[in-house]
Amino acid sequence: MKAVYFDKGGSPDVLHYGDMATPTECSENHVLVRIKASGINPIDCKLRTAPERFPVTFPVIPGCDGAGIVEAVGTKVCNVKLGDEVYFSQPGFNSRQGTYAEYTLVDASLLALKPRTLSFEQAAAAPLVFITAWEALHNRARITRDQIVLIHAGAGGVGHAAIQLAKQAGARVITTVSNEEKAAFVKQLGVDFIINYQTQDVIAEVMRCTDGNGVDIAFDTVGPAVLQSCFQCVKPYGDVVTILQATADTDWSEARKRNVRFSHELMLSPVLLELEQAKQHQGKILKQCAALFDDGKLSVAIARTFSLSEAATAQHFLEQSRPAGKLVLRI
Repeated sequence: MKAVYFDKGGSPDVLHYGDMATPTECSENHVLVRIKASGINPIDCKLRTAPERFPVTFPVIPGCDGAGIVEAVGTKVCNVKLGDEVYFSQPGFNSRQGTYAEYTLVDASLLALKPRTLSFEQAAAAPLVFITAWEALHNRARITRDQIVLIHAGAGGVGHAAIQLAKQAGARVITTVSNEEKAAFVKQLGVDFIINYQTQDVIAEVMRCTDGNGVDIAFDTVGPAVLQSCFQCVKPYGDVVTILQATADTDWSEARKRNVRFSHELMLSPVLLELEQAKQHQGKILKQCAALFDDGKLSVAIARTFSLSEAATAQHFLEQSRPAGKLVLRI
């Protein structure tokens, strides 16, 4: 099969496009999927840059998100069958390989039937970001109707998913963007208030549009400096969720004073730690999202599509351009 792989960490130049052995052994709880499209995520670049941080096997095929057609199923698999069109997110950890390839073996519990109304490219763009946003808002922050939610970097992959899920939950949404183009993009998603963090004071604007009360939930998708600001944006007894790791110099005093409930969100944990119930939960999230996609209540934005052989170019573009929406590989 054709695949993209690397033998050592480094810049996008370490990615090779060539032939690798097609997976043939389909154990009892696995499914062989012929990949039609693969989503590109920042974790793919982190894995390439510092593979020693992750439980991977060289040569490494990167990629978590995929959409394709079931080619073979294990003897205990009952949620999909031969010929089904599916989508999923599975990092290439613990002897697995990723989705920058024509075929991959997937844990059956992570699979869901592809939304009928989405192309393979659209479906491949959705899993990681919608699972992350769903877990952050519903499982970590316990979002409820009429709450006010601050979502940082709303035009990004996770951000644009989180905006839609928050609106579906009946919340009011404030989001941050860096330019007018991204402001127009998030406005189409139904955002209630937009802050340009390049030209406006985010904390002051959040306080202004919440009558000085702060938000119920602040969702950090950016990193340490933004996380720090979240503690001043959230109301007392509110929730702060981050998808990044807090640093050693994070000042927790404001969070403690406000009695903030703080959560990490890492959607890679079910595979990283081999948590079967958590894998099943993510499969159910994708099933629920598929229904919302097919009902026209969710959408996924694709900024640009590349061929599999252009994976290095695609990762470089992601790192340099930070586009609105997702990047996808056609396979």
